[in-house]
Amino acid sequence: MTREVSRRSVLAAIPLAAFSASVLAACGNGGSPAAGTSASPVSQSEIDAAMKKATNLTFWTWVPDIQKEVDMFQAAYPAIKVEVVNVGQGGAHYQKLRAAIQAGKGAPDVVQMEFDKLPSFTLTDSLLDLTPYGVADLKSDYPAWVWGGITPGGKGIYGVPQDTGPMGMLYREDLFSAAGLSVPKTWDDFASAATTYRGKSGSGLLTNWAPSSEANMLALFWQAGGRPFSYDGAKTVKINLSGDAACKKVTSYWNDLFKSGNIGNEPDFVDAWYQALNSGKYASWLTGAWGPVFLQGTAKSTAGKWRAAPLPQWDATSISSGNYGGSTDAVLKSSQNPIASAMLAKFINTDDKSALTLANEQFLFPSSTKVLDNPAFADATSSFYGGQKVNQEFTEISKTVQEGFQFLPFNDYAATSYDKTMGQAIGNRGDLNAALSAWQDDLVQYAKGQGFTVAD
Repeated sequence: MTREVSRRSVLAAIPLAAFSASVLAACGNGGSPAAGTSASPVSQSEIDAAMKKATNLTFWTWVPDIQKEVDMFQAAYPAIKVEVVNVGQGGAHYQKLRAAIQAGKGAPDVVQMEFDKLPSFTLTDSLLDLTPYGVADLKSDYPAWVWGGITPGGKGIYGVPQDTGPMGMLYREDLFSAAGLSVPKTWDDFASAATTYRGKSGSGLLTNWAPSSEANMLALFWQAGGRPFSYDGAKTVKINLSGDAACKKVTSYWNDLFKSGNIGNEPDFVDAWYQALNSGKYASWLTGAWGPVFLQGTAKSTAGKWRAAPLPQWDATSISSGNYGGSTDAVLKSSQNPIASAMLAKFINTDDKSALTLANEQFLFPSSTKVLDNPAFADATSSFYGGQKVNQEFTEISKTVQEGFQFLPFNDYAATSYDKTMGQAIGNRGDLNAALSAWQDDLVQYAKGQGFTVAD
């Protein structure tokens, strides 16, 4: 996903209506499976024949200028014509997709889909398992944590990874230096730096943490070793927010920071927040790997003053991070051209030239180790970051993201519930631990009401 789109589509997807049993049933593939969707591998001869057949595909995506990569695909397979459609971003994208699936008409063949949304569409049997189409052969090209994101419940492969958002810290080197601060290595260091910075900067704060940052908070749970959710790929989920020691450690830590007043709690991605980054009100930003390019376009007056670093650590001897954002290209099970669709999803993200173009021209942080390790990407420097090799910095961070984190198959609701519980507490500088319990209780009640079994 693009930097500008990712932060909103992950953070502020418009909540969808709660799934009822009838909606879950209606959101299936709308008929019998298309040809080629059996578990048996599709042969190379079948692929060759399909790619020479005159075919029209529709591709829904919000990536700007992705026509460049689509043109590469069409040059390689001139019989295939691809219509690129942007139906909106964030909640609008998924609302229109669900409506088209339920109506049984108007759905695309290939669709861009965030990692945290995949489980809700596999739940409704709306996505094509890409295992028979050779996608399983790509496993060694991705970090384990990325690969885990396209196999909800460990069953099937439902997307080709496109981009990710391993979390790091962007900071103002000049402001840190003026306050006598070094880059915090641990979260204890970070809390101490927040106190020092507030005392020395006057009106400035070390960072801001927005109320509507469910994806961001989950990434911090991830970094700390928290595993609050699990999903078996069918109808059983586990929801363990308040009982997970790592999650509780994170909320207790931020609880203290908020109550101290040493960090901000204003909404992000609004004019006041943009102005705060430009003015130096905040000396750092904890964000995903899409953040550096986004910030470069948002805080132009601060060019040359920013640097990138890993997140502060809970244990300085065991470096880890979490992921904040990222997307895949998935194939709808209703597609009448599953082979050509699967090949488009693969080509866009794995062809050497296409994947590098996504990284260097559309500024999507790569999911594939082939691109991450490519000097044409990793060795790039940025004057905005004082000549630092920021891509290389986040590539190293990507290697520290641990596998095993899962999302619920109703993450839209989870984000809405977060805003009403955790987000409200953050906005009021209230009790995050109590809010965590309230979030837990609401999600459990919702899951049971939708017919899920909630495992102990």
